[in-house]
Amino acid sequence: MTKTLVIAEKPSVAQDIVRALTPVAGKFDKHDEHFENDSYVVTSAVGHLVEIQAPEEFDVKRGKWSFANLPVIPPHFDLKPVDKTKTRLNAVVKQAKRKDVTQLINACDAGREGELIFRLIEQYAGGKAGLNKPVKRLWLQSMTPQAIRDGFDALRTEKQMQGLADAARSRSEADWLVGINGTRAMTAFNSRDGGFFLTTVGRVQTPTLSVVVEREEQIRKFVSRDYWEIHGSFAAEAGDYPGKWFNPDWKKANAPLLANGEPDAEQRADRVWNEQEARAIADASRGKPATVTEESKPTTQASPMLFDLTSLQREANGRFGFSAKTTLALAQSLYERHKALTYPRTDSRALPEDYLPVVKQTMGMLANSGMKHLAPFAQQAVDGNYVRPNKRIFDNAKVSDHFAIIPTLQAPSGLSDAEQKLYDFVVRRFMSVFFPSAEYQVTTRISTVEQGGKKYPFRTDGKVLVKPGWLAIYGKEAQDDEKEDDKDGKRLVPVKPGEIVKAETVDTKGLKTRPPARYSEATLLGAMEGAGKTIDDDELREAMQEKGLGTPATRAATIEGLIAEKYMLREGRELIPTAKAFQLMTLLRGLGVEELSKAELTGEWEYKLAQMEKGSLSRDAFMREIAAMTEHIVKKAKEYDRDTVPGDYSTLQTPCPNCGGVVKENYRRYACTGKSGTGEDACGFSFGKSPAGRTFEVAEAEALLRDKHIGPLEGFRSKAGWPFTSEIVIKFDEEAKNWKLEFDFGDDKNAESGEIVDFSEQDTVGPCPVCGAPVFEHGSNYVCEKSVPTNAQPTPSCTFKTGKIILQQPVERAQMEKLLATGKTDLLDKFVSMRTRRAFKAFLTWNAEEGKVTFEFAPREGGSKFPPRKTFGKAAPAGKTAAAKKVAAKKTPAAKKAPAAKKAAAPRKPGAGLKPSDSLAAVIGAEPVARTEVIKKLWDYIKANGLQDATNKRAINADAKLKPVFGKDQVTMFELAGIVGKHLSAP
Repeated sequence: MTKTLVIAEKPSVAQDIVRALTPVAGKFDKHDEHFENDSYVVTSAVGHLVEIQAPEEFDVKRGKWSFANLPVIPPHFDLKPVDKTKTRLNAVVKQAKRKDVTQLINACDAGREGELIFRLIEQYAGGKAGLNKPVKRLWLQSMTPQAIRDGFDALRTEKQMQGLADAARSRSEADWLVGINGTRAMTAFNSRDGGFFLTTVGRVQTPTLSVVVEREEQIRKFVSRDYWEIHGSFAAEAGDYPGKWFNPDWKKANAPLLANGEPDAEQRADRVWNEQEARAIADASRGKPATVTEESKPTTQASPMLFDLTSLQREANGRFGFSAKTTLALAQSLYERHKALTYPRTDSRALPEDYLPVVKQTMGMLANSGMKHLAPFAQQAVDGNYVRPNKRIFDNAKVSDHFAIIPTLQAPSGLSDAEQKLYDFVVRRFMSVFFPSAEYQVTTRISTVEQGGKKYPFRTDGKVLVKPGWLAIYGKEAQDDEKEDDKDGKRLVPVKPGEIVKAETVDTKGLKTRPPARYSEATLLGAMEGAGKTIDDDELREAMQEKGLGTPATRAATIEGLIAEKYMLREGRELIPTAKAFQLMTLLRGLGVEELSKAELTGEWEYKLAQMEKGSLSRDAFMREIAAMTEHIVKKAKEYDRDTVPGDYSTLQTPCPNCGGVVKENYRRYACTGKSGTGEDACGFSFGKSPAGRTFEVAEAEALLRDKHIGPLEGFRSKAGWPFTSEIVIKFDEEAKNWKLEFDFGDDKNAESGEIVDFSEQDTVGPCPVCGAPVFEHGSNYVCEKSVPTNAQPTPSCTFKTGKIILQQPVERAQMEKLLATGKTDLLDKFVSMRTRRAFKAFLTWNAEEGKVTFEFAPREGGSKFPPRKTFGKAAPAGKTAAAKKVAAKKTPAAKKAPAAKKAAAPRKPGAGLKPSDSLAAVIGAEPVARTEVIKKLWDYIKANGLQDATNKRAINADAKLKPVFGKDQVTMFELAGIVGKHLSAP
């Protein structure tokens, strides 16, 4: 008997399909990775299981950052499994290759990405020969059982879906071509003078960055202007009320223009731009009678629409301060783990029209959920039959791949505080859309003073909530929002018809115009979603109307990627572009490839991909255009031959250290332009803006020039691309007779050279945990006063030292103060493993047994094992035995499980370790030990005793104990493994 394989995009959808088909196709047996009955095999992906890559012969490994190997435009693309989901891919492919499976049904999400996910899996499963099995398409916009069964009765043919499949592949390949070639070309351009300066670009990330940079440019160029408002207090028989003067003849269309011809956006009807004029209005009105006219009318306000992912991320950022990434992670957990929310990665804010019965059931579940603060409102909705057909809520035309985010029929339990906040947030929005509109009475009162033939009108607005409607669900929270949104939104004291009131007090209020606000994640997500609105071309704007930059599922990752690449910083809720971001925009403008930074590129692609979906544009034609654009970008970067890229550059305040001239910024460097500032009398002093791939902020360059040193700074990259941390100094070079920039990896050489350190100008960080003496900041470390030469004690006697940056995690002074005072820092989250390159979280703790600062890992959910504990910082004074170290290791938090502790305490079996020679045992102890542990212990000893060479960190100087091991005075770190092998033997 032959069977049909159904491939869904997610496991939850596969389960829904099985539940819907069971009544008509028979019971399914559940297997590890699929469901099966006599007719169907149902399995699923977990998003993208396969991604495209250049074929092996076109995939440049060495020299890929060189112009010599650009552009990379392969004639076709190969596929490779996504590393994290290889097991799932193999399971799906196994089912697809079954001989009894004769047909496939693509049940991935109804959209371009769903089409691509299936097509790549099918291609990968078939290999070069292809599967050669017919494919049908299940197109679902609703996940009710009946909608799924109806979908199976109306399967689409492969021919019907060819246009969408072509568009999906074309978008994926075009993103690869522009992203790979653009990134390599810009990196090659920025690295042509030496070093490695990774400069990533992409169709979505670069226009998003451009939006943030343009806003920052507006802020930097903004010149604040003074203006005045006139505020009065009017006395009526029933009491006082406020009013603000306004010009009734002012119209936005008639506002004066700025020097550049643009309308002056700062103009308002209630602003006066001359203090004398403002005072004259106030003086003429003060203490005078005023006539009153009033207009009062009812108005209603409907609840906001249901959440899609972007609106949920924006509002959760504003309400709770959650980042877009955090909101997505919480929503995903509520969907996958708790089954409490529907699929979150959606751009729809409506529900399918056949979802009405499910929504009624959901409202009933909430009414009986036991959530005391929300259940009564759900019960009110059930009793009042609030859930009714409504095109604002139920509309198939407004549902894309997925519908809006709403609660499921499953009441959750065991939620974290953050999950509970987000769940309540979605539930309130879900209930509120079915509740009646809020009703207000809005009053506009004009109080007019007539004096000397002139009229001075003052406006007062009142807004009174008559019936709360949906706002009742939000209670005090809604009232607080109302007060914040409408400062004058309150009940006004009544004024009788014809009553004359008096302007008791009238005063001017001096204010300043403010620059536009920086983007927060909420406002940037909104800008990305509405990017198409800024496009002038009507067709392109129409094409982007429903798209924007990126998708709801990728926007958070785009923002996080820009932060990870050091293009933006997150400070509080603000996103601030870095010097690297400005440099990229300067480069794209200077090279004439601004299309990479404009939303028009996405608009143009969306327009053409929509044509392709309809069959009016061929895939080959589109890809030829993309290839031509890619070649153009690379050609522009490769052939640029001017000395500098034009841009809006800074002039530093600190003079040239060599000649006292003016130091100015250009694209690549900060350079002396002589005392004239023209460059004619320049002395030749300059330093690179981006040493080792990290771009100086202007303030950092200023500080470096002023103080001759800065740091330690993180974010540098070696030529091999590895990140590192260092101080930067400017030193006088006797040979060149000028100053030059150098990396400085610390001040360890003070102890060896005997140079006296002066801490008299510093405040102590805290007491040394080893000897109790004061700890101070010193270069790139925190050190005990007695661990370096000082006037009071020229010969160091203590060994305490720990870095200011550990595995790329800055250890702020406040955290070190806490560690020295309490023995432990807060949980720090930016450590990066040297082995895996992955970020991890840990506490820093003082381990008295080992005499070191060590990691303590927070318990993981489910009781999983802790990562291996690493140690750093100086060891305790010599004499601490290996046995004592072993005891200390057993006491650390990394060994909390009882079985593990017993295992560690058990006697070492013969052959479990290697015996050190006598000379090696003098350094690491005589206990049998694994080869890898020997290297670790040697490094602990080398670091603890400062034996790395001061001028060449790869060289190790032998002390009295190490010389018998090394057999010479100095070795390189690469020789250690070979040397150690000669000193180990079977016990």
